Amino acid sequence: MENRDMIRMANQIAAFFEAYPRAQAIEGVAKHIKSFWDPRMRGRLDAYIAEGGEQLSPLVLAAFPPKTKTKSTT
Repeated sequence: MENRDMIRMANQIAAFFEAYPRAQAIEGVAKHIKSFWDPRMRGRLDAYIAEGGEQLSPLVLAAFPPKTKTKSTT
């Protein structure tokens, strides 16, 4: 899948939820993507967001904040 397709699909989901109160919209976007996207697609979305997430809706970015790297204590 091309990034542009992933961006388009994620933004379409966010557009659907824009009419909801912000907290519900963020939860709705996250729940939809977690429920219906293949793990590879979610991984690709996570990687794209970690690189800056250009062109993604603010709702998508809020639903999937960049993962922070944790340092090992061992």
